[in-house]
Amino acid sequence: MLRVSLRSLLGRKVRLLMSTFAIVLGVSFVVGTLVFSDTLQRSFDSIFASSAGDVVVRPDGQGGGPPGSRTVPGDVVAELAALPGAARADGQVASIGVYVIDTDDRPVGGFGPPALGQGWSDAPAVDGREGLVIVEGRAPQGPQDVVVDTRTAERAGYAVGDTVPIQTPGEQARVEPTLVGLADFADGGSLNGATLAAFDAATAQELFLGGQDAWTEVWVTAAEGVSQEELAEQVREVLGGDLEAVTGDEAAESNAADLQEAIGFLETFLLVFAGVALVVGAFLIVNTFSILVAQRSRELALLRALGASRRQVTGSVLVEALVLGLLGGTLGLGLGIVLAQALAALFAQVGLDLSGQPLVIAARTPVAAYSVAVLVTVVAALVPALRTGRIAPVQALRDDVALPESSLRRRMVVGLVLAVLGGIALAVGLFADPDHAGWVVGAGVLAILLGVTAASPLLSMPLLAGAAALFRRVFGTVGVLAGQNTLRNPRRTAATASALMIGLALAGTMSIAGASASASVDQQIEESFVGDYVVTNLFGGPFSPSVADALAEVDGVDRVAVERYDVARVEGDFAFIGAVSADDLDLLGLELLDGSQPPTGEQELLLADQVADGLDAAVGDTVVLEVPGGEQEWTVAGTYAANPVVPATALVSPEAFSGRAGFADQDRMLVVFGDGTPADVLGERIDEVLADQPTLAAQDQQEYAEVQREPIEQLVLMVFALLGLALVIAVLGIVNTLALSVIERTREVGLLRAVGLGRRQLRRMVTLESVAISVLGAVFGVVLGVLFGVVMMTALRDEGLEVIAVPWGQLGVYLVLAVVVGVLAAVLPARRAARLDVLRAIATE
Repeated sequence: MLRVSLRSLLGRKVRLLMSTFAIVLGVSFVVGTLVFSDTLQRSFDSIFASSAGDVVVRPDGQGGGPPGSRTVPGDVVAELAALPGAARADGQVASIGVYVIDTDDRPVGGFGPPALGQGWSDAPAVDGREGLVIVEGRAPQGPQDVVVDTRTAERAGYAVGDTVPIQTPGEQARVEPTLVGLADFADGGSLNGATLAAFDAATAQELFLGGQDAWTEVWVTAAEGVSQEELAEQVREVLGGDLEAVTGDEAAESNAADLQEAIGFLETFLLVFAGVALVVGAFLIVNTFSILVAQRSRELALLRALGASRRQVTGSVLVEALVLGLLGGTLGLGLGIVLAQALAALFAQVGLDLSGQPLVIAARTPVAAYSVAVLVTVVAALVPALRTGRIAPVQALRDDVALPESSLRRRMVVGLVLAVLGGIALAVGLFADPDHAGWVVGAGVLAILLGVTAASPLLSMPLLAGAAALFRRVFGTVGVLAGQNTLRNPRRTAATASALMIGLALAGTMSIAGASASASVDQQIEESFVGDYVVTNLFGGPFSPSVADALAEVDGVDRVAVERYDVARVEGDFAFIGAVSADDLDLLGLELLDGSQPPTGEQELLLADQVADGLDAAVGDTVVLEVPGGEQEWTVAGTYAANPVVPATALVSPEAFSGRAGFADQDRMLVVFGDGTPADVLGERIDEVLADQPTLAAQDQQEYAEVQREPIEQLVLMVFALLGLALVIAVLGIVNTLALSVIERTREVGLLRAVGLGRRQLRRMVTLESVAISVLGAVFGVVLGVLFGVVMMTALRDEGLEVIAVPWGQLGVYLVLAVVVGVLAAVLPARRAARLDVLRAIATE
């Protein structure tokens, strides 16, 4: 039987390879995602391993977040260097939001990887490892010197000896030192797209710490024979209560924690689309094996008549699926490595540069490739294989239909049960806030899709009958034949259409989500936008507080409201903590809700209404914040209505922001109020002030709304690009089904040609069948997409997405594209049908 199975594969290799291609695409996406994320992880592990000494001393509770307002006193360094277990101690100064401006007066990088600034240090990293080293020129020695990394210098167009404009978040908003050296990692690693500007220690303290004799952290290097843990214990004995000492390994791990979480999210995000592609590919495999088994009914019946058991016949089909799975896994593994390189190139366009980093192919990657390929292929072929065992030899030898269709009524019941269970899971995931809500929602959506797929042969009958009637009226006899062919096997037609349905259902959902989010942003900004202009960093980073002072002096400016915010956690959940002075709350249109008052003192805060509702927090309650100052309890002074001009989810006083909370004393947003000066004139004057800071922009209401919509639109486009993989597989499914259907109907096609059907008419018949399948999938997909989209946006209304917008025009385009897809998918099968030799076709058994 093994030999029979392999001969069967070789005899139908072209048809089966088309099916395998769907698995190859899905597996390649899995492999590409795993290789890319492993490469990303290893490259950042190298960076973070070089970002800590043997022992790191830092403000207590700061963890691995960005530098804040709390520092380590300068005199601690000498005390630590004198410890018996220490070889040396070195103060470190670091900041983010330090942008190198290129020769075209544009910031280098900015999106994604951070713009770093630091004081130059030759202190060894963990276990004596060298970190950054000078590869050209020399180290900075005075206030007019700067060192940048080689990749940044190359991108900016600078060489040693050039003057380099640098924008900082400190009081000196812009400095123009001389480039005296280029730096790189000693082990050949890279900053992965981040930019680095390093000054001498005293200059860094002046720029980033306001001239304090202090450090953001201190590295203590262990003497020979002293372990990290032993040295850390010695350091803790001499530290005050507001400082902590952690081993270098612990510091590197905490520095990498947030990034590892982001990499994990990215990996999951990409694997979800790989899963969608594999589910769609499974439909193609099911259809292919169903048709092939039907075509081989006589061959399989003869095997049964010659003594083969049901198990052997069923096993022969599964062996074919296993071989295809192994082939798909091998091809998918190779293509996935290419895809990983393409992903690296794509992310390099948004700043995440992995050039020079070798790809990491971990053991889990080939295991995942073959496991997924074999599992999907064998499971998809299981139902056709089981049907094979039920073939009655006499029935097959009589040339009757060897594989009876399952009861449409039974499929309808199964489909309804799955759809109901999926609807319940979807509702629970969106409205009940369970653990792992994303997986619950995903399971609900999958169950609904599978339910509709199971019930689709019966659900599709009215649509197929309508299409048949339309074809008959418009195309006459050819239309009658096409309509009858689509109705002949509704299970096959619906299964082929279901692959397209899944892709378009998800595309429709994202269309509604994107349109609704954009409309909600527009509405919120229209209702709450205050002032004449908003000044923000184009990359979302901090900027110098001196900008607000400069704008306040502009002729025509009446007042400048300052907002500060940074990343933290409220009761363990990600949040933005902001600071606005009490005098500016009303000015910014912030609506305080009942019983609320502006936060005062060092431990009061306001919560956005949706955050307070989620925490069930009322005035007077306490909530736990994780901020640079550590894990702290704060008292709720009130709540406020969410406002896009005040993007923070919790507000504290400016004093508490840089005091108890410990955030850096840097601005994030300015709202400029004019004194009646024409808006265009005021805008020109503001632009003049911002001219030497290319990362900052002044935006009116319309421009601000466009900027807020941009990330939404980019995300939707990214999702559409990823869903394109599933749609390509769906189109392949239509092509494959039509091609196999033409082969299955070879004698019928010959008879039609013999009785006078022309080649053009035959091609039109096959094309109409393809269009019917495509439109059926598109209609189901659009209906489900509207359902999923409206339900999802309804669940998100409490998150500030109050407008539900259905882009009917865009959904209509999907239906038109379905017709185009149907025409294109029919080209090859129609040509093959038209080229069949009439006499040979009639003689085909």
